[in-house]
Amino acid sequence: MLHTLDAPAVRTWCQLALRALGQAREEIDALNVYPVPDGDTGTNLYLTVESAAAEVESRFADPAVDPAPGLADAVRAMARGALVGARGNSGVILAQWLRGTAETLADGGSAEQLRAALQRAADSAYQAVAEPVEGTLLTVARVAAREAVRAGDGLAQVADTAYRAARDALRHTPEQLAVLAENGVVDAGGRGLVAVLGALADAVAGQQPMGPVALRGDVRAVESCEAHLRPPGPGHPAFEVIYLLDAPDEALPALRERLAGLGDSLVIGGGDGLWNVHVHVDDAGAAVEAGVGAGRPHQIRITHFAEAAARAGTAAETGEREDRARAVLSVVSGGGLAELCEQAGAVVLHADPDRPPASAELAAAVRRSAAREVVLLLNDPELRAAAGAAADQLREEGVRIAVLPTRSPVQGLAALAVHEGGRRFDEDVVAMTSAAGATRYAELAVAEGESWTMAGVCQAGDVLGLIDGDVAVIGTGLAEVGESVLDRMLGAGGELVTLILGEGADEELAERLVAHVRHRRPEVDAVVFHGGQEPAPLLIGVE
Repeated sequence: MLHTLDAPAVRTWCQLALRALGQAREEIDALNVYPVPDGDTGTNLYLTVESAAAEVESRFADPAVDPAPGLADAVRAMARGALVGARGNSGVILAQWLRGTAETLADGGSAEQLRAALQRAADSAYQAVAEPVEGTLLTVARVAAREAVRAGDGLAQVADTAYRAARDALRHTPEQLAVLAENGVVDAGGRGLVAVLGALADAVAGQQPMGPVALRGDVRAVESCEAHLRPPGPGHPAFEVIYLLDAPDEALPALRERLAGLGDSLVIGGGDGLWNVHVHVDDAGAAVEAGVGAGRPHQIRITHFAEAAARAGTAAETGEREDRARAVLSVVSGGGLAELCEQAGAVVLHADPDRPPASAELAAAVRRSAAREVVLLLNDPELRAAAGAAADQLREEGVRIAVLPTRSPVQGLAALAVHEGGRRFDEDVVAMTSAAGATRYAELAVAEGESWTMAGVCQAGDVLGLIDGDVAVIGTGLAEVGESVLDRMLGAGGELVTLILGEGADEELAERLVAHVRHRRPEVDAVVFHGGQEPAPLLIGVE
């Protein structure tokens, strides 16, 4: 448990927040009825925090060359990343909340400074919104800050109190905003802030970003709610305009006045010459021109609400694009695995094992395929949230995409083995999904330190056998653990064993395991490939 917030804790906070928002993304999208019922708040918050996490991660990229970042470096990177990557109304407000937090924490990470940071964050968020509305993220932020002042003396008590207060405030948002009560939901943006504060509490409590994440029991909708994309009602502006703006502070009052006269949902966050401008208007050109009058707008994004809803509906239809090009995009690390996927007809996105691709990278890879129908094989459970956010963006662009949440490259290879580009898209997706689901997967890993696992306590250097993602065997040798894993997997049946050797794995390991399969289960075939993946020395698939 931390007594003072430091740079590694900020890094952990960002990673846990990204994971929490990834898991809650679809739920938050379904809650999105205010200010526009366009079902994208969860995605926008995820993309905002993804940008913040990436900016923080860049500060830790090469500690051997660059000195380790301090707390001020980390929180400023978090704030800047959120600002430049902010999406939508809630994303810009959250970015401003993070900026307010950073302005105080840059001077230190004590319990008292965290209290002050949460108050500064709430004030900054309110100031960014032209017409603050209660029952939203703003209310949740204010209540969290207010209750943090009354918390105990420790850093953990402050963070946990803020989280719990935010959760309670979220439950009351339908009492403050009629549209929420009418739809039986809590506020979507507020739900996202609860996830971010829960991640902060977990980071302070000592949760590790790469280990098991004890996600908080965050509240859901007051009643079950289905997200319905629909254009805004009569009288509501038709366009969402958002852009980054290089402008001096003194230019902002006139810009705010100009944009307020053009539309609503005006939020301007930032500072020190860089701003993120968000507004809903009927005249998108005039909103951009207002930015030109104040400074230099860039990264301009204009969304027509009705067209976006229509594109999303069209993307869900079947039978309209059966004659268009189709691609299978497979995300893998390791030259051998990439070659195997390419031989099977896939387009490959090479992934760095130390830095999984973000949603923007996944979307860019799909665009490079130039296909109108795409099957995306993730081959890693950690990519599911990023892929979901990327798929939502691509569907708005008219791409028909199916994300197969394959959890291991062996499942991806099984799916590729039954892929047929000539049949209907839906039929191909079903066949590939069935093949992947019928493939049990395992891997061998080497423990980096002492840890509790499903199979007991492991020490540094122990060999771990993971079956379907959980540690099932702990041993001292790769071959012995591999044999035990195979025996357990084949005990449930199987016809084909696939062994994929990782970078630096001994050829004798595969030979011994193949001999073991032939001796114990002579009716089962076994094949060996050189995948070159890291860090797992061996991947195992049983079909």
